[in-house]
Amino acid sequence: MTEPGERRRGAASAPPREPAVRGARDAARTAAEGLAELLRHRLEGVSAVCRTEDDGWLVNVDVLELARIPDTTSLLATYEVELDPAGELVRYRRIARYRRGAQDQ
Repeated sequence: MTEPGERRRGAASAPPREPAVRGARDAARTAAEGLAELLRHRLEGVSAVCRTEDDGWLVNVDVLELARIPDTTSLLATYEVELDPAGELVRYRRIARYRRGAQDQ
């Protein structure tokens, strides 16, 4: 017999936690906010979101790195942000840098 407050062997453990990131919209918001804190650049938007094999997320976030006049010559960059399944920012890296007025290659 167990004492009050003790857990019996084989007793069920705590219920599984729900993921902190609940879908692509939440992953995009979490990644953008985390990157903004690290870079201190103005966000332009999110251009891609996809789930990873381990139930984390890869998010591409576009930021304004250097504002210029005229605005079409401003420098923007796309950063790839990786979130783990709990929604924590694991890593980020710049994958592209371009002028706002440049055409896609």
